[in-house]
Amino acid sequence: MEAVQDLERHGQLVRIRSEVDPELEMAEIHRRVFEAGGPALFFERVKGSPFPAVSNLYGTFERTDFLFRHTIGKVQKVIELKADPASFFKSPLRYLSAPFTALSALPMQQRLGAPILYGRTTLSQLPQVKSWPMDGGAFVTLPQVLTLPPGSRNIMQSNLGMYRIQLSGNDYVPDKEVGMHYQIHRGIGVHHAMYNESGEPFRASIFIGGPPSHAFAAIMPLPEGLSELTFAGMLGGRRFRYLWHENHLLSADADFVITGIIRKGEKKPEGPFGDHLGYYSLAHDFPVMEVEKAYHRKDAVWHFTVVGRPPQEDSSFGYLIHKLVEPLTPQEFPGIVEIQAVDAAGVHPLLLAIGSERYMPFRERQPEEILTQANHILGSGQTSLAKFLFIAAKGDAPGLTTHDIAGFFHHVLERVDWTRDLHFQTKTTIDTLDYSGSGWNAGSKVVVACCGAKKRELATELPGGFSLPAGFSNPRFARPGILAIEGPPFAGPESYADGAELGQHLERFDMPGIPLVVLCDDSAFLGATLNNFLWATFTRANPSHDIHGAGAFFEHKHWGCRGALIIDARIKPHHAPPLIPDKTVQERVNRLFAKGGELEGLG
Repeated sequence: MEAVQDLERHGQLVRIRSEVDPELEMAEIHRRVFEAGGPALFFERVKGSPFPAVSNLYGTFERTDFLFRHTIGKVQKVIELKADPASFFKSPLRYLSAPFTALSALPMQQRLGAPILYGRTTLSQLPQVKSWPMDGGAFVTLPQVLTLPPGSRNIMQSNLGMYRIQLSGNDYVPDKEVGMHYQIHRGIGVHHAMYNESGEPFRASIFIGGPPSHAFAAIMPLPEGLSELTFAGMLGGRRFRYLWHENHLLSADADFVITGIIRKGEKKPEGPFGDHLGYYSLAHDFPVMEVEKAYHRKDAVWHFTVVGRPPQEDSSFGYLIHKLVEPLTPQEFPGIVEIQAVDAAGVHPLLLAIGSERYMPFRERQPEEILTQANHILGSGQTSLAKFLFIAAKGDAPGLTTHDIAGFFHHVLERVDWTRDLHFQTKTTIDTLDYSGSGWNAGSKVVVACCGAKKRELATELPGGFSLPAGFSNPRFARPGILAIEGPPFAGPESYADGAELGQHLERFDMPGIPLVVLCDDSAFLGATLNNFLWATFTRANPSHDIHGAGAFFEHKHWGCRGALIIDARIKPHHAPPLIPDKTVQERVNRLFAKGGELEGLG
């Protein structure tokens, strides 16, 4: 509640006093205000619930910085010291407070008067927020899930993660069960495996709300040895307070806590859910938590967000993560200068990096060290989920940065050699939410490793006499050197040959300034904005199946092409459906934004 009051005092939050339906309506309001760069939203009257709700707290990068304005500088100093301890001796006055910041943020047990024990409720009384028409039920979209290893009550051994919670729908027994969706490379999976080998019940606690630092700590990729709860204390400027109650660990400062036991060996269908790639994640079997109790504080406010095609509110999490962990990049990935998961492409589908190329400085530059660095990136934690990794070498052009995505692609496409610079991993794991692959969590990866002098000028016009095969149409430049071409609708496995057919046809043209062709369903859409290009291209392609080329060849199991590279980014039958709002709900919400409506001027 303190964050809500802080934002309201500074004119960064508005109250919606009319009753609003959590079934699609709250999400539609949220999306419109977010897209307009509007304020945080406090829903005073949520239909079917006695509790108010708040969203869009992190709706702009500026507001995210504002929420943590008193502590962000101190946390950055701690992380800088973690990256380079010698920095303390170089600038002792700058870092004098850093050790005290870390030590004073250690979790603290609260034994008396915990606000979270004020009242009890049921799951059905919580705001049943449903964001998209095909969602399988109501979901907790900003949960903080805490678990401990078997037999441990040591708070420093806890794992705090943001794992999607399905509150209702499907086969879940109302008020008794929730779905626990977590993906690969998550800390809770380690605990789950340990409990499967033990005789102890797998207890878990779900926190909702509390200080914004607690939600952020649940998604922060932290360096080894720094607990999420200590980080929450540092970023919040107040130690994480907790208590033990009926064999469960509770956050004393949360707005709500749901406790229960994750059943071993039992799963139920969870989903569908409109997710942050801009598509639905479909129903799959996931663990089930048997609910024991649901607690709330006196002035409890339900915190939620709405995800969908990026950018959305959760983009601010990525912004703040990058801002904090950037100093750790050289320590985590030796030789890497910059690394960026591209939010507009759904984060994991596309990763950009700049590395150092120092192996053979006495001869013509070519990708060598950056290949080693690329393998490190794909073998480490969350970055291992990258599907397309473009890595360039530092020193080939002044001012190169991954923060300028258009400029980075321009740099790579001016220099790339498709006969040499493509490196595939087939039959491997990809992001759970990415349905472009060959199965659930299954797909492929490609590294584009680019180094050396500029090879070409990028074209913005088609070569003379250009033509397309029957069924292909509407060529349009999405960016300099990137040509979007519409193909026939993808009908089934036989349609994979369309990319090869297009490649064979393009061999007849002299088009060195067009190194990349995207085969798509709608070239006007793909070429309209940079974000459209990034989203449609990299969320809809599986490298091993969907990359083709003009002048394609195999050489000792290495695949390359002598002409343009072709990425088949058409929608395939096995892809998850894209997110489309409900028109009836949109019309209902229009009234709130119409002249004289409660939200006039915000959308």
